[in-house]
Amino acid sequence: MIPEKKDSARALVVGSVAYDDIETPFAEGRRLLGGSAIYAAVASGYFARTRVVGVVGNDFSDDDFARLDRCNVNSAGIIRDESGKTFSWKGRYHADFNGRDTLETNLNVFEKFEPFVPEDWRDTAFVLLANIQPSLQAAVLDQMNVRPFVVLDTMNLWIDIARPQLDALIPRTDLFILNDSEAAQMTGELNAVRAGENLMKKFPALPYLIVKKGEHGAVFFSRESDIFVLPAFPCTEVCDPTGAGDSFAGALLGCLACGENVSSETIRSAMCRATVMASFTIEDFSSTRIEKLSPAEFDSRFERLAAVTRV
Repeated sequence: MIPEKKDSARALVVGSVAYDDIETPFAEGRRLLGGSAIYAAVASGYFARTRVVGVVGNDFSDDDFARLDRCNVNSAGIIRDESGKTFSWKGRYHADFNGRDTLETNLNVFEKFEPFVPEDWRDTAFVLLANIQPSLQAAVLDQMNVRPFVVLDTMNLWIDIARPQLDALIPRTDLFILNDSEAAQMTGELNAVRAGENLMKKFPALPYLIVKKGEHGAVFFSRESDIFVLPAFPCTEVCDPTGAGDSFAGALLGCLACGENVSSETIRSAMCRATVMASFTIEDFSSTRIEKLSPAEFDSRFERLAAVTRV
């Protein structure tokens, strides 16, 4: 079920904003609104009033700003840089959707991006550092006036080229999210459970960790309890898996922002809702599907996930 929304609940997402061209075995999409900040903010906005920080170019559509506004997302933190175009990415998915090839990447104005958190947003209690360079993620925390609950995401590129900065950032966060291949890259352990345990030992100041396993769900690690293993929702219709991980992180953030406190129990509950959100994301290109998601649809799928995971 959807947690009760509170007017006081606030969440902040910082990440990339992009236009994507995507090819799948069954369809193609051109100039699709994308980027880690977009998927995460729209998913978070389903639960809590969400603020987003990013940068776009002189080609960014006012209609796309309006899309965010309709999704309970305050886009005032997205700066329009008139010197160039918006970050763009082009990719092609393999037949099984588990792999993809990057065909083209144009950083454009994102190459010069320096995140700026508006003064009146610096007391936001829940922050998602979506997938951008670790140095930029750290710069966001340096601007905050409070110690928020921080969710951190990353990717294989930063593990490869910015590992010292990432390692220095992790102890400043509360929940680190990465996928199983990234966990293996960081630890040398191919087994997701061993990799997670290794990371929890390596970073003793990190309270919580989630290792995502794509269509096989996620594993949650906590210093308060035993591990929690959650399967993915059993989807049968996949249009485009882009942004599923970002929407998972965003929905989790929004759910936590609605609660009174954060604990292993509340994170497990938020993971279930985040899994449902991700299952809707992949049913259409961009964030289109979750933008029009009704409470009845969400509740129905949440109840089914609860049923198929109940022993």
